[in-house]
Amino acid sequence: MWELTALLLLATLEKPILSLHPPWTTIFKGERVTLRCDGYHPLLLELRPISTLWYLGHLLLPSHKKSIEVQTPGVYRCQTRGAPVSDPIHLSVSNDWLILQVPYAAVFEGEPLVMRCRGWYDKVVYKLHYYHDGQPVRYFHSSANYTVPQARASDSGRYQCSGTMRIPVESAPMFSAKVAVTVQEARHAAAVRLLQVQSRRAPLRLGRRVHRPRSRGRGAGITLVRGCYRQPQRPETQPLAAASGAGFSPGRGVHHRPGPTGCGFGAR
Repeated sequence: MWELTALLLLATLEKPILSLHPPWTTIFKGERVTLRCDGYHPLLLELRPISTLWYLGHLLLPSHKKSIEVQTPGVYRCQTRGAPVSDPIHLSVSNDWLILQVPYAAVFEGEPLVMRCRGWYDKVVYKLHYYHDGQPVRYFHSSANYTVPQARASDSGRYQCSGTMRIPVESAPMFSAKVAVTVQEARHAAAVRLLQVQSRRAPLRLGRRVHRPRSRGRGAGITLVRGCYRQPQRPETQPLAAASGAGFSPGRGVHHRPGPTGCGFGAR
């Protein structure tokens, strides 16, 4: 029974995956791209066709299909039944002669970073330069993608391209708008870092009892006695005149009672 409960809970918590085709976040005015929403749906939940909700900003779009074509700039998200809203995709629409296109998906360290400088409706770009934070990093005679085979954190920054086009004669150099690119920490390194943080926060386990780091608060300490535990007891103070019973140590005025051991025996 618990397997079914876990399966239903997984279906409830997993975000759908929103993808963009072709995978570029900037397009020319009048062009269309396809957004696709893929979610996790156990067969037990497939009692009727899964409907998809589409959002442009905070506006609910009329379509309920798994994929839609769009040409309006903005932030898109999708949602499937029994799942939270997907991560966003920001689509930009340009009316410039030259645009720099970067992938919509996150780029991680060690993965290739690919971008392309595109002329108006695929016109060939000549004398093509790519820039990173204002510095030229690559030159091509004509249209070509710029690729960083193994991206690093230092490859993050603002990119731009420039070039000329023949419309019909060769134009003066034109520049694209700057686009921000962020290279994220490698997936395995992020996972290891998360495990390290969780291990530092996890309580220490001794025997059958869980012992968290000792605080400075009142009554926080625990004493281990031959594999058992003993709660520290507060001493009882007794006036000297009234302390005539056994266990009283003259000259101290303090009577200590043995505390509970937490074991089934009192042997020492």
